[in-house]
Amino acid sequence: MYCKNCGAEMNENQAICLNCGLNKGAGMRYCANCGRELAPNAAACLNCGFSADYGVPQQPVAEDNWNKKIGNYDKITLAIICFFLGGLGIHNFLLGETKKGIVKIVASCCFCIGEILAIIDFVKILIDKYEVDPEKYI
Repeated sequence: MYCKNCGAEMNENQAICLNCGLNKGAGMRYCANCGRELAPNAAACLNCGFSADYGVPQQPVAEDNWNKKIGNYDKITLAIICFFLGGLGIHNFLLGETKKGIVKIVASCCFCIGEILAIIDFVKILIDKYEVDPEKYI
Protein backbone atom coordinates (compact mmCIF):
# COMPACT_ATOMS: atom_id res chain seq x y z
CA MET A 1 0.00 0.00 0.00
CA TYR A 2 1.19 3.51 -0.82
CA CYS A 3 0.35 6.96 0.51
CA LYS A 4 -2.08 8.72 -1.81
CA ASN A 5 -0.55 12.10 -0.96
CA CYS A 6 3.22 11.55 -1.30
CA GLY A 7 3.54 8.04 -2.82
CA ALA A 8 5.61 6.61 0.05
CA GLU A 9 5.19 2.91 0.85
CA MET A 10 2.98 2.23 3.88
CA ASN A 11 2.23 -0.75 6.08
CA GLU A 12 -1.40 -1.95 6.02
CA ASN A 13 -1.69 -1.28 9.78
CA GLN A 14 -0.48 2.33 9.63
CA ALA A 15 -3.06 5.01 10.40
CA ILE A 16 -0.92 7.85 9.03
CA CYS A 17 1.88 8.18 6.51
CA LEU A 18 5.23 8.46 8.30
CA ASN A 19 6.61 10.49 5.38
CA CYS A 20 4.01 13.27 5.07
CA GLY A 21 1.88 12.77 8.20
CA LEU A 22 -1.51 12.60 6.48
CA ASN A 23 -4.18 10.06 7.38
CA LYS A 24 -4.30 6.81 5.46
CA GLY A 25 -6.34 7.29 2.29
CA ALA A 26 -5.99 11.09 2.29
CA GLY A 27 -4.83 12.73 -0.91
CA MET A 28 -5.38 12.06 -4.60
CA ARG A 29 -1.92 12.51 -6.16
CA TYR A 30 -0.60 8.91 -6.06
CA CYS A 31 -2.11 5.46 -6.54
CA ALA A 32 -2.68 3.58 -3.27
CA ASN A 33 -2.00 0.25 -5.05
CA CYS A 34 1.22 0.86 -7.05
CA GLY A 35 2.45 4.26 -5.81
CA ARG A 36 2.59 5.88 -9.27
CA GLU A 37 1.47 9.46 -9.79
CA LEU A 38 -2.15 9.79 -10.96
CA ALA A 39 -3.27 11.92 -13.85
CA PRO A 40 -5.23 15.01 -12.73
CA ASN A 41 -8.91 14.20 -12.04
CA ALA A 42 -8.36 10.54 -12.92
CA ALA A 43 -10.96 8.00 -11.84
CA ALA A 44 -8.40 5.16 -11.89
CA CYS A 45 -4.65 4.63 -12.04
CA LEU A 46 -3.43 4.44 -15.64
CA ASN A 47 -0.64 2.04 -14.57
CA CYS A 48 -2.56 -0.64 -12.64
CA GLY A 49 -6.24 0.30 -13.11
CA PHE A 50 -6.84 0.67 -9.37
CA SER A 51 -9.69 3.01 -8.42
CA ALA A 52 -8.40 6.47 -7.54
CA ASP A 53 -11.03 7.09 -4.86
CA TYR A 54 -10.30 3.86 -2.97
CA GLY A 55 -9.96 4.52 0.75
CA VAL A 56 -11.71 7.87 0.67
CA PRO A 57 -14.75 7.59 2.90
CA GLN A 58 -17.89 8.56 1.04
CA GLN A 59 -20.32 10.22 3.42
CA PRO A 60 -23.78 11.26 2.37
CA VAL A 61 -24.35 14.99 2.56
CA ALA A 62 -27.16 15.69 4.95
CA GLU A 63 -29.57 18.37 3.87
CA ASP A 64 -29.99 21.05 6.50
CA ASN A 65 -33.71 21.82 6.39
CA TRP A 66 -33.82 23.90 9.56
CA ASN A 67 -31.57 26.74 8.39
CA LYS A 68 -33.42 27.45 5.17
CA LYS A 69 -34.70 30.92 4.43
CA ILE A 70 -38.20 31.84 3.36
CA GLY A 71 -38.09 35.37 2.05
CA ASN A 72 -35.67 37.21 4.34
CA TYR A 73 -36.49 35.13 7.41
CA ASP A 74 -35.28 31.83 8.85
CA LYS A 75 -37.70 28.96 8.50
CA ILE A 76 -37.92 28.44 12.28
CA THR A 77 -38.50 32.13 13.03
CA LEU A 78 -41.25 32.30 10.46
CA ALA A 79 -42.84 29.07 11.77
CA ILE A 80 -42.95 30.47 15.32
CA ILE A 81 -44.49 33.75 14.13
CA CYS A 82 -47.01 31.82 12.04
CA PHE A 83 -47.93 29.55 14.95
CA PHE A 84 -48.57 32.34 17.44
CA LEU A 85 -49.68 35.26 15.21
CA GLY A 86 -50.68 33.48 12.01
CA GLY A 87 -54.40 34.00 12.53
CA LEU A 88 -53.78 37.72 12.04
CA GLY A 89 -51.59 37.08 8.98
CA ILE A 90 -48.49 38.65 10.52
CA HIS A 91 -46.18 36.19 8.75
CA ASN A 92 -47.83 37.13 5.44
CA PHE A 93 -47.17 40.82 6.01
CA LEU A 94 -43.52 40.03 6.85
CA LEU A 95 -43.14 38.17 3.55
CA GLY A 96 -44.74 40.95 1.52
CA GLU A 97 -48.01 39.08 0.97
CA THR A 98 -50.22 42.02 1.96
CA LYS A 99 -53.37 40.78 0.19
CA LYS A 100 -53.13 37.40 1.86
CA GLY A 101 -52.57 39.06 5.26
CA ILE A 102 -55.66 41.22 4.88
CA VAL A 103 -57.73 38.18 3.89
CA LYS A 104 -56.55 36.41 7.07
CA ILE A 105 -57.46 39.38 9.27
CA VAL A 106 -60.94 39.51 7.74
CA ALA A 107 -61.28 35.72 7.99
CA SER A 108 -60.30 35.85 11.66
CA CYS A 109 -62.63 38.71 12.56
CA CYS A 110 -65.68 37.74 10.52
CA PHE A 111 -65.56 33.98 10.04
CA CYS A 112 -63.16 32.72 12.74
CA ILE A 113 -61.21 30.64 10.20
CA GLY A 114 -58.00 32.68 10.12
CA GLU A 115 -56.34 30.31 12.58
CA ILE A 116 -57.17 27.32 10.36
CA LEU A 117 -55.50 29.06 7.43
CA ALA A 118 -52.53 29.84 9.70
CA ILE A 119 -52.18 26.18 10.71
CA ILE A 120 -52.13 25.22 7.03
CA ASP A 121 -49.37 27.79 6.43
CA PHE A 122 -47.52 26.56 9.54
CA VAL A 123 -47.46 22.98 8.25
CA LYS A 124 -46.38 24.16 4.77
CA ILE A 125 -43.49 26.12 6.31
CA LEU A 126 -42.32 23.09 8.29
CA ILE A 127 -42.41 20.73 5.30
CA ASP A 128 -40.84 23.26 2.88
CA LYS A 129 -43.93 23.59 0.68
CA TYR A 130 -44.66 27.26 1.45
CA GLU A 131 -44.28 29.51 -1.58
CA VAL A 132 -44.08 33.28 -1.28
CA ASP A 133 -46.47 34.86 -3.78
CA PRO A 134 -47.44 38.53 -3.16
CA GLU A 135 -50.27 38.31 -5.72
CA LYS A 136 -51.99 35.33 -4.07
CA TYR A 137 -55.04 35.85 -1.85
CA ILE A 138 -55.12 32.50 -0.01
